[in-house]
Amino acid sequence: MTARASPRRDPAPPTLASINREAYIYFGAGATVAWQMARPGVGRGVARHSATLERPLERLRATMAYVYAVTLGSDAQRAAIARHVNRAHVPVKGPGYSAFDPDLQLWVAATLYRGALDVYRLFEGSVPEERRDALYREAWAFGRTLQVDDGRWPPDAAAFDRWWDAQVAQLSVDDEVRRYMHAVLDGGHAPWYLRPAMPLQRFVTRGLLPPGLRAMFGLPWSARDERRWQRFTRWAPRLYWMTPRVLRHWPAKHYLAQVEQ
Repeated sequence: MTARASPRRDPAPPTLASINREAYIYFGAGATVAWQMARPGVGRGVARHSATLERPLERLRATMAYVYAVTLGSDAQRAAIARHVNRAHVPVKGPGYSAFDPDLQLWVAATLYRGALDVYRLFEGSVPEERRDALYREAWAFGRTLQVDDGRWPPDAAAFDRWWDAQVAQLSVDDEVRRYMHAVLDGGHAPWYLRPAMPLQRFVTRGLLPPGLRAMFGLPWSARDERRWQRFTRWAPRLYWMTPRVLRHWPAKHYLAQVEQ
């Protein structure tokens, strides 16, 4: 994805909190799910146990509450969301996968970090080099609410990039996971008032994924799609930063308020 100069003029260095407070992170939700499910153990666990297709709003609420609690919440909210996630993960186990497998949990946490980087790059630009390690270490918080000790993460951002590339080389998607991902992108049982937004969400998901991962999931990408994507990456940030801050930050405030203290 080509980085573009952002129309935003904020001199503050990026933090995980400042990124996840912005509503633009919702554009990256589908791509993050795809990255997660391309790890076979995660993909099978989600396809066989998740209620996303039947109760998409409930699953969205749970996922965003987790992201907001980890990056914006209090210690009490992080502890509460960790208890909730652990309870939900108890039945998620089967041949070749377990929701309590720390290697799979590290992959899930890593995709949340990478997803944040991707949408930040799209809407604000590249992370300054001198800020990369600090921002990366902040992402270790995603693992602390799962089963991932800090010591399991690569030691710095450069080491993480090498680790990520090695993990990507081992990803694979079978028919079960592929069908499930297509059903997710189709919206499942999403309510009628969200249906008009689904084509845009599907398009941005495809645009954020690299060609190899798109091919694994059987997601098409044409020359026309590429032209549309170039227009989207040019205009979406401009339109986004014209939106009042109270609206941009409302989802984070709304979902975080629902996490028990």
